[in-house]
Amino acid sequence: MRVLFAALASVGHTYPLIPLAVAARDAGHEVRFAAGENVHPPLRGNGLHPFRPANAFYEIYAEDLEPELARLRPDLVVHEWGQPGVAVAAERAGIPSLWHGFGRMFPEGIGLQRPAAPDRPHLDICPPSLQDKYFLASTERIELRPVPYSEPAPWRWERSSRPLVYLTLGTAFGTPEVLTTAIRGLTALDAQVVVASGRIRPEELGALPDDVTVRGWLPQAELLPHVDAVVHHGGSGTMLGALGAGVPQLVLPQGADQFANAEALTAAGAALSLLPDELSAEAVAERTRELLPRHGNTEHRDAARAIAGEIARMPSPDEVARTLPEWAA
Repeated sequence: MRVLFAALASVGHTYPLIPLAVAARDAGHEVRFAAGENVHPPLRGNGLHPFRPANAFYEIYAEDLEPELARLRPDLVVHEWGQPGVAVAAERAGIPSLWHGFGRMFPEGIGLQRPAAPDRPHLDICPPSLQDKYFLASTERIELRPVPYSEPAPWRWERSSRPLVYLTLGTAFGTPEVLTTAIRGLTALDAQVVVASGRIRPEELGALPDDVTVRGWLPQAELLPHVDAVVHHGGSGTMLGALGAGVPQLVLPQGADQFANAEALTAAGAALSLLPDELSAEAVAERTRELLPRHGNTEHRDAARAIAGEIARMPSPDEVARTLPEWAA
């Protein structure tokens, strides 16, 4: 069977599809991946045959993909929520398609168009206890375990007896001011701090204490199982990765769906949050301290571990890949 995957050309939108695409390839299906060139290296490295439709750089429009559908003739198209144009092209070509989520169903007004043809099934990587309740009640869902993906990187960490805290503002949001404020707060704790600075150059952060390690990029999927707390922007990838590892979170939402994610996480008890007008180094220190079990509070860690158990019970990418021919019928 020929399967075409499609995503916006960004880490947050492409990476969630990679585990299922790899599983489909391993199941013997012929896999191609439509995306802008910015994300081609990891797709190519996983043998997913990426290509850029027409002049698509970030978003793929229906007219970009229609000639490629005629040329490739896939049996099934799997496209993430940020690519409604791909859904339109597949429908016009008479090709079955599946939506693929990247987290919770996002709210209106964040700059993305919500699925305009929601009657098609959705591959849902969000554990049901966190998913939007209306989406759960109104949509045909195919549960799919979220499996964190990050590019391999030369990184090694020596654990000590102190807690390990991971800080990131992702690849699309955050400023040096917010990141340095969070770092100042975390240095008030007796902890090791590892920072993935993303689009912020490490040199923009100035001199830092010895117990703070900053890298532009870290293999997050490898790091998360070893940390005691995650301080982050509320992006879906980091949120689900931390939950899968059973790690409590402090969320500093900056935009997009991050405020809704922060609200859902705090309601579930797996996180605390600080809104932009609440952010200070002192507040970051106080809230992160609440997450660390050594201070006697295990409530948030226990809630995160309960959701980790829920995630572990969701069908794996390999299991779902074996059912893809049913959706192409």
